[in-house]
Amino acid sequence: MTRIVLTGLWICTITVLSSYAVITWMPDLPRPRAEEYLEGLSYQKLRPLNIPIIAEGSVQGYILATIIFTAEAHLIKGAGVTPAPFVMDEAFRQIYADGDLDFRNLKKYDINKRLDEVKHRVNERLGSEIVKDVMVENFNFVTKKDIRS
Repeated sequence: MTRIVLTGLWICTITVLSSYAVITWMPDLPRPRAEEYLEGLSYQKLRPLNIPIIAEGSVQGYILATIIFTAEAHLIKGAGVTPAPFVMDEAFRQIYADGDLDFRNLKKYDINKRLDEVKHRVNERLGSEIVKDVMVENFNFVTKKDIRS
């Protein structure tokens, strides 16, 4: 019986001493540096745009476009206003007012020119280079007769 008690005391003593040794040597170990949180680009997907195409005095159909833009996250927080409504507004204006976009006479469309123009105008309206890139996720045309009532 004394042998069991002495073995238990021995195990407890070793455990306490090893814990004490780890605690005293801990300051000598290199501590991980507190790394700064690096904020990168923030991707924001906008709700789909429904842009009417008007020709010959009536609506011919709608362009359904989903736009994504990237912006510096720390600039968005510092700006106080989110650029999303500005990107939506400018994309709508660019596509709606584009005379080259004619779905009756299909031809290749320079979407990069429009996206660069959207980015440039949004940054101009916001007063700084917040928006870094504007991308298209979806770009479709639906004729008026294809729309369900």
